[in-house]
Amino acid sequence: MVIVQEADFDVAALMERLRANTEGKAGAIVTFTGYVRDYAETAATRSLFLEHYPGMCEREIEALCATAQSRWDILDCLVVHRVGELQLKEQIVFVATASAHRGDAFAACEFLIDALKTRAPFWKRETLANGEQFWVQQREADNQKTEQWDTPAQA
Repeated sequence: MVIVQEADFDVAALMERLRANTEGKAGAIVTFTGYVRDYAETAATRSLFLEHYPGMCEREIEALCATAQSRWDILDCLVVHRVGELQLKEQIVFVATASAHRGDAFAACEFLIDALKTRAPFWKRETLANGEQFWVQQREADNQKTEQWDTPAQA
């Protein structure tokens, strides 16, 4: 399941939804929650504005989930990504994978969060406390991390 929304999300409710969807077959659920953080060098981060390409964005995330399900023995996965203006410390993204065994759940969850950072069509504009605004550029380290999943050793 893929959800792109402006509203905040309830992690416990999302985990319960995933548990219910797996009908007692999951021995492990692995989750990742990402937050707006302050990492700007010139001034404190005030907010992050996330734009997306509606429709295309959801399809790309669904394709990433399908890839995870084909590569690892997972029962289900859930991705929630927020868009719009988010303040420092607010939740941005939730990724969860359910599997009979923890190894597959961990690998699939890590793959999904890495791939989301580089393959999903989101654009981020950061606003600093001093009023400065800039578009956040993809980091080469993130690209390299995602590319590692394309090698057979990661599967």
